[in-house]
Amino acid sequence: MSTDSRTNRDPSPRTKITLTQDEDGWWTARDETRKLTTQGETRAAALESLDEVTDALETGDGRPPTDEELRECGIDPEVNRRAGSGDLPDVLK
Repeated sequence: MSTDSRTNRDPSPRTKITLTQDEDGWWTARDETRKLTTQGETRAAALESLDEVTDALETGDGRPPTDEELRECGIDPEVNRRAGSGDLPDVLK
């Protein structure tokens, strides 16, 4: 790892990342500083996913999910488009 701050992509020298293995064997990586969380089947996959999300946010290369990606996650795209309109679900009140 380089100690040259010009090559360190993390602008915060005090970033705290936690790794937790869930009961189902999946790993959760959480960037406590940025409040980002990802998962992976392995520790390396969880950390790689966290790096990708961090990079996308920092470079502005992130994009909204496609309708197909939403459906794969069990989200109805039509309901998602209406988010913010109407009342909150009881669980969020």
